[in-house]
Amino acid sequence: MRADAQRNYDRLLEEATQAFMVHGTEVALEDIARHAGVGIGTLYRHFPDRYTLMNAVFEQEVVKINDRARELLDAPDPVEALTDWLRTVGVHSTAYRGLAHAIMSAPDAKMPACKTLLRSAGDTLLQRAKDAGAVRTDTTIGDLLKLTNAIVLTAENNRDDKGLFGRLMTLAVDGLRTRETAPATAG
Repeated sequence: MRADAQRNYDRLLEEATQAFMVHGTEVALEDIARHAGVGIGTLYRHFPDRYTLMNAVFEQEVVKINDRARELLDAPDPVEALTDWLRTVGVHSTAYRGLAHAIMSAPDAKMPACKTLLRSAGDTLLQRAKDAGAVRTDTTIGDLLKLTNAIVLTAENNRDDKGLFGRLMTLAVDGLRTRETAPATAG
């Protein structure tokens, strides 16, 4: 890529990252282009549609999430490792308003890099927990990511309830444990 084209690409990514954080993923692409100092045609040459731009922005975040998954592979409790990773996914999703909705509503073909990387990292942690007999065998990483994104959406729509995300994640994780590993309930 030519140096000027690379500069434009980098500025567009930087502006898109900021715009998605402040205004959400539905921000006008024209605004991103204008703040990056380029025309809308330049934006579309680099990113043919909104999902291509979102994929490029969020791919950077997914690398951090995957790094966290690798760190957790040696954690002594595989369920706690999986839970920690799912919370990391949730925290990164909440940084960008509308990201959880965009990921959930986009077909796999629209955000392939993000979805593939997330599923791969999470599936390794999930398989480790399954192998330990600690989580239900019918659990899939796709289900857990959808559940996590649904919790993020709920928390985004109830911003006044600061503990909602944590409470719902705890309920979700308790539900995926096998009966033998589920925490004892007060009775």
